[in-house]
Amino acid sequence: MLKWAIIFAIVSLITGWLGFGGVSGATATIAKILFACFVILFLLAILAVIGVFHIL
Repeated sequence: MLKWAIIFAIVSLITGWLGFGGVSGATATIAKILFACFVILFLLAILAVIGVFHIL
């Protein structure tokens, strides 16, 4: 998921540099959403691991 967020961020930068504002804004929004999902899932995974090892 992080890989896709980085890809969309790079596409956003390139399209912004070329002058395609609409496409750049859309891909930037997608990159932000994917990055937020990655962070949330990463934190949940960390909490799950801490919870499992805390029980043991």
